[in-house]
Amino acid sequence: MDIQAYFEEWSCEPGDVVRLAISTPHATVRASLVRLVSGPGRDEAIEGKVVDFSSVLDRTVSGGVQSTVVGSHAEFPLPSPIKDTAISVHCWAWPTVPERSAPQAIWSIGDIALVIVSGGLALRMGSATLAVLPDAIIAKHWYSILTTIGDGEVCIDLRRLDAKVGAQRTLCAATGATANAATLRLAASGIGPSGSPLEPYNGKIDSPTLHLAKPSAETIAAWHAGKTPAQPAWAAWKLGRDFASETIEPDAGGGQGHLVNGVERGVTGRNWDGRSDSFVEVPEHYCALQFHDDDMVDAGWRYNLEFHLPEDLQSGVYAVRLEAGGSRNHFPLFVRPVPGTSAPVLFLVPTNTYLAYANDHLASLDFSSVMPHDKVVPEDEQYLFSHPEPGRSCYDTHADGTPVRYSGRRRPLFNVRPGFPNWLTGSYRHFPVDMYIIEWLEHLGIEYHVATDEDFERGGRNLADRYAAIVTGSHPEYWTRTGLDILDGYLHDGGRVMYLGGNGFYWVTSRLGAKPWVIEVRRDNSGTRCWDAPYGERTHVATTEAGGIWRTRGRAPNKMLGVGFASEGWSKGCGYRRLEASYNSPAAKLFDGITEEIVGDYGYVLGGAVGDEVDRYDVTLGSPEHAYVLGTSTGLGNEYQLVIEDLTLSLPDQGGAQRPDVVRSDMVLFPIDGGGWVFSVGSIAYAGALAWNGCDNGLSRLTANILRAFTGKEPVLGA
Repeated sequence: MDIQAYFEEWSCEPGDVVRLAISTPHATVRASLVRLVSGPGRDEAIEGKVVDFSSVLDRTVSGGVQSTVVGSHAEFPLPSPIKDTAISVHCWAWPTVPERSAPQAIWSIGDIALVIVSGGLALRMGSATLAVLPDAIIAKHWYSILTTIGDGEVCIDLRRLDAKVGAQRTLCAATGATANAATLRLAASGIGPSGSPLEPYNGKIDSPTLHLAKPSAETIAAWHAGKTPAQPAWAAWKLGRDFASETIEPDAGGGQGHLVNGVERGVTGRNWDGRSDSFVEVPEHYCALQFHDDDMVDAGWRYNLEFHLPEDLQSGVYAVRLEAGGSRNHFPLFVRPVPGTSAPVLFLVPTNTYLAYANDHLASLDFSSVMPHDKVVPEDEQYLFSHPEPGRSCYDTHADGTPVRYSGRRRPLFNVRPGFPNWLTGSYRHFPVDMYIIEWLEHLGIEYHVATDEDFERGGRNLADRYAAIVTGSHPEYWTRTGLDILDGYLHDGGRVMYLGGNGFYWVTSRLGAKPWVIEVRRDNSGTRCWDAPYGERTHVATTEAGGIWRTRGRAPNKMLGVGFASEGWSKGCGYRRLEASYNSPAAKLFDGITEEIVGDYGYVLGGAVGDEVDRYDVTLGSPEHAYVLGTSTGLGNEYQLVIEDLTLSLPDQGGAQRPDVVRSDMVLFPIDGGGWVFSVGSIAYAGALAWNGCDNGLSRLTANILRAFTGKEPVLGA
């Protein structure tokens, strides 16, 4: 992919200035604006149908390759610059991949650095090695490391805290090296031209301290026992407080420390003893910082395209189309409504989910089996697979195997583009599937506005209350407490919600206040998941609440929306078999014009309206007993397995064909006191069926009848 880009803000309102950062080897790039109005694969274009807005933007800009800032590190100013000074540095370190042959700098002072190389621990000055302890470090154990420099020698005193035999090793070497610096740098030996750390370190560092005299034997013994000694340091910092902050206040001498590019906090330190799993209760057990060589919060590119949105631009999903050298890519821009304006419908774009799945598993994609339109991927797209962009998502893990908990939008998001196929389904997921809902809204001709998850949280009830109905995307999985409170309050005050997706409102999510483009997710040891949060590290630094799934926090989605996560699988989808309530209840009127018994046994995603991840109606989990259950899935295969949270033991025979009582998707409708209504479908694949056959199908008609009832002036089910 030889054109990459991201917006400074991917949600704007009419009248705003839009800035886009572009990186490409081409000398020039043509940029134009389009409005996206369909799902993938229409008119022989994988991006689907677009409406030209070149009157707003049609410009050629200079190209150029931009370097990405990758890797986290920290900077700690010393109390005063040191020059040819004897100094001792102590820290505890917990490396994750010490076996790598590439050097990893635990810390550096000027041109002196303590590095791990192929399991050895070395002290270097520039390119010269001053001392080395071979085969000294193994992964994921705490080490107490004291390094002294000056008086004609350097020494390394190393002890593994949990070792039973041969725990301590020391080495001294004669040298005239001295320290000259004004800053202690953690997890890097220096900073490269792009702003990325040189020789980045993977692992934790706990409580670094500096001393102008060699510490006493008692102090060294305390360190090697994992304890904080009484002897004061010349420079130290308060790592066990203000866990959401990117600055660290000094504890002894020294200036304010700064954490750069996603240093992780709220992680267990060398003295964590398991009595609490929260830094709120025992902050002294969380005096560690965790670093990764693939951390990324902001790619750090310059913005080389800038344009104004017209004051009267209609809210919707737009894209800047970039073209160069025969390549063409679209980068979505969400235009929210002008403050104070309203429409019958608000489409809520699940951007938290887009961030959580940002660039997930790019290298494993195989475009040869893309469905349903059998599009051949242009050659320029193939760059994506052999050269995936650095940086991963909270769906994935870091390169060292530790879980990712943050995801930032200020980087290219390859899979948040129209028509981008998904490795998991063999067709589409997330943004491209949500565009099928946009296509359906366009087909109905009902006026709608769009807003992102971030917009919704920021706008609150002032935004939500302007709409008769709120329509969700296909996979609104990651919700903050703020967002849930807004939506719940909206419903109880007469609002209507159409949940047109599956596996929604699932993971506890937080937003970093100072950087709202970053979300925090810590998957605890419950829920259906691809990784576990390390023991003791499930508490969010942004909000201090426990991570995990909302169900274990007392807010199962069944309670608010009638259905909750039941199963996942990626084989053939199916439709909904109509139940008695669709024929003989007040809700039967919503099926006017629909004659088939099975609706939705077609679609652009897995061939049916029910597929991918599905939700069921379950009174025991809080689904309202008065709900109209209009339909249920006709049968899912054993590729669909019951979710982990429904199992207390590992049991066989938990697939869709074996447990259709719980492995299923249900379509429900119910009222709420005060005039609110909910319609939920419990399936990610639903949107692909809405748009099937140009939106001319029974499922589309049913859903349209409900939307019109939700937005009309008459009672939803009549008098």
